[in-house]
Amino acid sequence: MMQRRTLLAGALAALALPGNARAQPYGLGPDGATISYTFTLGGIPVTGTVPIERADLSIDRRNLAASTADVIADVRRARTGMMLATEALKSDSVLAAAAFPLARFRSTRVTLGAQGRMSDGATLDGLLTLRGVTREARFDAHLFRPAGRAAHEHDRLNVRLNGTVNRHDFGARGYSDLVGDSVHIEIKAQIETTL
Repeated sequence: MMQRRTLLAGALAALALPGNARAQPYGLGPDGATISYTFTLGGIPVTGTVPIERADLSIDRRNLAASTADVIADVRRARTGMMLATEALKSDSVLAAAAFPLARFRSTRVTLGAQGRMSDGATLDGLLTLRGVTREARFDAHLFRPAGRAAHEHDRLNVRLNGTVNRHDFGARGYSDLVGDSVHIEIKAQIETTL
């Protein structure tokens, strides 16, 4: 299933573990993934979700620079916990979901954390397209084994990504008197090898 391959697996492009001699695919584990965004509405934080439409991943641990993630999300299905906020979010002056139904992220570079490990933190750079506008985006990325797993066990991993974008950079200027400019994106997932 395409949905089982998620944006989160793009963070694996930064995974450099000893003994891995070839690229290995990962998909969502039994705990799945949570992709959320947070913005302020009248000064109050509002959190919502957006589903992934498609993800194409290529991960090569021998040559991390060649690893890529190309992910598409369906902004028409973006949701918040408030109906009016959801409608405003998808309106022409914000996400313009009718005219630009899909958002896209394409990774361009992975920078490893201290000692060359994802568990120490890393950054995932790429190009984010919203409303037909493409801008550079950066996520802080962490990849680590669940508690209790042995050092050699890499079949199941936890991933966490965090980043912030300015909606005005993408032309989403609607409701500026109520909605803050910054949108924080947080992605959490359990992933496991599919081989």
